[in-house]
Amino acid sequence: MSGQELEKDKLIEKRKEDHIKLVVSKNTQASYNFWDDVILEHNAIPEIDYDEISTETVFLGKKIGYPVMIVAITGGFKKGMEINEYLAKISEKYQIPMGVGSQRAALVKKELKETYSIIREYDVPVRVGNIGAPQLLSLSIDDIQTLVDMIDAHAIAVHLNYLQEVVQPEGDLISKGLLEKIQEISKSLNVPVIVKETGAGFSYKVALKVLKTGIKGIDSSGVSGTSFSAIEYYRALENQDSVKANLGKILWDWGIPAPVSLINCKRAVSRLRKKVYIIGSGGIRHGLDAARALVLGADVAGIARRALEAYFNKTDLSDFIKELKAIMFLTGSKNVKDLRSVKYHLVGRLKEYI
Repeated sequence: MSGQELEKDKLIEKRKEDHIKLVVSKNTQASYNFWDDVILEHNAIPEIDYDEISTETVFLGKKIGYPVMIVAITGGFKKGMEINEYLAKISEKYQIPMGVGSQRAALVKKELKETYSIIREYDVPVRVGNIGAPQLLSLSIDDIQTLVDMIDAHAIAVHLNYLQEVVQPEGDLISKGLLEKIQEISKSLNVPVIVKETGAGFSYKVALKVLKTGIKGIDSSGVSGTSFSAIEYYRALENQDSVKANLGKILWDWGIPAPVSLINCKRAVSRLRKKVYIIGSGGIRHGLDAARALVLGADVAGIARRALEAYFNKTDLSDFIKELKAIMFLTGSKNVKDLRSVKYHLVGRLKEYI
């Protein structure tokens, strides 16, 4: 390995470590959480008993314990293995899907493979691999299959992080041919493909284009939670890059509100009239937000920061689950199907936006 390649490897590992540190140590949240503007209708007489509520559902054709998914967070550096193992234990306990962070680092440096593959040692009902869209463009089908095999994945996610890439000093600013590439892997791989945003959301038009590539899942992730522009803002400050820092500050809240992105994805799926699983994510803080996502059309609610907090606090998702069940009871929802039919109202800035 050349000195230049070695330096690039170190840079990727450090960047992944920086992302985790900044999420937990700095204010990297969007300025406004739009989930607060989704009001679910209360049922004064639920006509169900709390103990009879069923949280089981189906995701990518597999039965899971709760309509919640730990979406892509990390991997590719030493601490990433410890985090992924901890989250895999939570996933096993509650029988919920789990995704890993971008696996590109393991393609570049084989020694990092175990920071992702550790999750195979646990009974994770749905394991989801991950690769960034700009990187996907330069990879072969065999490369992607390597990522699938690395964690014995049930699906592979392609994440769209162009907001982050445009602020990041070392960002990959290529996108031409991406839809064609996604269509290619959707046809060639023996596992479903998921396309996920990373906090900037989908318009209806783009969601429809993506769905037409043959993918089986879409993660709506809009503005409300962690801002990757904010993360790169702090990295730019540390590197004394005033131009990129200023860009990160300007684009801190760039994107489509998370609930709107979810509604756009649901509309696009309905238009297509094919079964495509929807992950509603982007700023899901608690069980109430998860319920809001399900009511708006998600098959599962995706969480990242809440799961990461569980790792750092050495807790699990028991409180989150209790919050979700409380909302199911207060809306008279005996099961997840009932919850999806609960009446809701949009208020405040979200209503103004729509």
